[in-house]
Amino acid sequence: MAKSPYIAITLFKFTSDAPDHVPLYREDTTLVYAESEEEARELAEVNFRSDEGSYKNEAGDSITVTPTAIIDVTASLTSDLSEGGDLYSRHFRDFEAYSKWETLLDD
Repeated sequence: MAKSPYIAITLFKFTSDAPDHVPLYREDTTLVYAESEEEARELAEVNFRSDEGSYKNEAGDSITVTPTAIIDVTASLTSDLSEGGDLYSRHFRDFEAYSKWETLLDD
């Protein structure tokens, strides 16, 4: 069986020992190749867990990266990625909530 592209959406939390630190969250979109959705979920989990750890930032503060959630694992919308194409989409109803969350969206 040939491997197909799957997209994993994962969420990470960044915390610090700095007294004024406000937690930061990061959402990743990861491409994995698998023979089934089950295998894709297993690969996404391995990748997700591999980002866990701590490091020192430029100011010398300890930053801890905590894998928080695997939001979704699904087949890519385009199976042949050699020419590009749509990878992933999701729908929502509350544009106001999305606008507050998405900092890159213009007012």
